[in-house]
Amino acid sequence: MKQEDLSSLESVRFRYRAIRHPRMKLILKVQDQILTSLREFLRNEGFTEILAPIIGPATDPGIRGAKQVSIQYYDAPFKIMSSMILYKQMIISSVEKIFALSPNIRLEPPESTKTARHLAEFRQIDLEMIYASYDDAMNTAEELLISVVRDVRGNCSEELKGLGRELNELRGPFKRLTHKEAVELLRSKGYTMSYVEEIPWDAEVALSTWHETPFFVYDYPLTSRGFYDREDPNRPGILRDFDMLYPEGFGEAISGGEREHTYEGVLKRMKLTGVDPDEYSWYLQMLKEGVPHSVGFGIGVERLTRWICGLKTIWEAVPFPKVPGIASP
Repeated sequence: MKQEDLSSLESVRFRYRAIRHPRMKLILKVQDQILTSLREFLRNEGFTEILAPIIGPATDPGIRGAKQVSIQYYDAPFKIMSSMILYKQMIISSVEKIFALSPNIRLEPPESTKTARHLAEFRQIDLEMIYASYDDAMNTAEELLISVVRDVRGNCSEELKGLGRELNELRGPFKRLTHKEAVELLRSKGYTMSYVEEIPWDAEVALSTWHETPFFVYDYPLTSRGFYDREDPNRPGILRDFDMLYPEGFGEAISGGEREHTYEGVLKRMKLTGVDPDEYSWYLQMLKEGVPHSVGFGIGVERLTRWICGLKTIWEAVPFPKVPGIASP
């Protein structure tokens, strides 16, 4: 098979052929090192690995146009996890710093394949830590990525060479832009942007293209995200959350922030965003009984692999890809 075959949609439909390509072996060797490095860094920072849920009565509603998957679990309606974010708030009452390799299902619209960075099935390292701020989380995310890149450069130089990828050493601190600053930069470049909404995919890629190293966008507007993100008590309308973006046009790397952990605060936000509280009865009852303040983020393993390996598409970064709109093996 030719090298470019792994980035074609045909390679997704006939994966049993494409997976034999020598390039696939190089990618999976690098990915193995990435997973090892992620775990080693977090354990050295005092995090405990837990098992992530796969199904539950409710899951994250803030998935930007994707659809959730519903199943019947005996006689109860359940969801396949699109994110374990609600469960992270549960476990943090037991263990102060946790992480999990979390599988997620999001039925993205078929046109999302054009972005080359969306999958219907993906995995992320989800972490949460108690009594910390979003500045602490951004610092942890920065140190985590620096550590992973250092390990891959040191242990996978031959694989990177075989992939034609020149991976530069990372140094902090990474640049930080507020959402408002990012919008103003995009508007100055001709993008029609809103100060109160998420940054669209194409604009996010443009932002990424204009940077040579990873960077953060933080302080998103209240109306742009889910009920679990914490509003800054001193700045109404501003969330204490963030994204990290990869450079070179690879787009979003990490999304995270501080959690709204009060029953009253979450109920108010649910009503504001049109979420039915009855669908989250166990979660609201948990908040009533009290959970600690926490912060966390998720980093997609396939997107991280794609950026580190310099791949054209995200479906090159997983052995058995589930690409939106394609019923592949």
